[in-house]
Amino acid sequence: MRSSGLRLLAVVTLATFVACRTAPPLQPPAASWEARRAQLQARQHFELKGRVAVAAGSDGFNANLRWTQDGTRSQLSLEGPLGVGGAQVTATGNDLTLVTSRGEHMDSTAAHAALAARLGFDPPLAELRYWVLGVPDPAQPSTEELDQSQQQLLGLTQAGWHIDYAAYASTGGESLPARLTLQRDSVRVRLLVDNWQP
Repeated sequence: MRSSGLRLLAVVTLATFVACRTAPPLQPPAASWEARRAQLQARQHFELKGRVAVAAGSDGFNANLRWTQDGTRSQLSLEGPLGVGGAQVTATGNDLTLVTSRGEHMDSTAAHAALAARLGFDPPLAELRYWVLGVPDPAQPSTEELDQSQQQLLGLTQAGWHIDYAAYASTGGESLPARLTLQRDSVRVRLLVDNWQP
């Protein structure tokens, strides 16, 4: 009887020891929001593929989106209705180039006007490169709504726009927006990111 009890005690002790050794390590606490924000604002390169739905007044459309960021240069490919089937947009600061699916090429003021006419609003491309990463444009004042537990934005108000962050995805070891909605007056833009290449 005594030897059975000793064997049982040994098995329980061994199981407890093994369980302790194989338990997953505790996750380190997330970096502070200040550190994450600065890191993401400094990011010079990323790619994303997703879908965008735009409602501007009584008009609206859906399109596939591919975005490549290289330094200050943003390249966007929109495939969808847009009146003519799609568009390629290249923006560097205030310089803008638009190429339609019909091969029409426009620069500067003409490109801004044509893009605004196709979309139904003038897109805030300079700020949007930061907003898609889940951070404010560092060059302008903003109001942030922070998820303290995850150290990431729930909402952001900047440049007359309000951005809601409904979902994040883990990619490359960090959390980036997967679903966000931008709203200003009667314009609403919903972006669903299917794939990030940080």
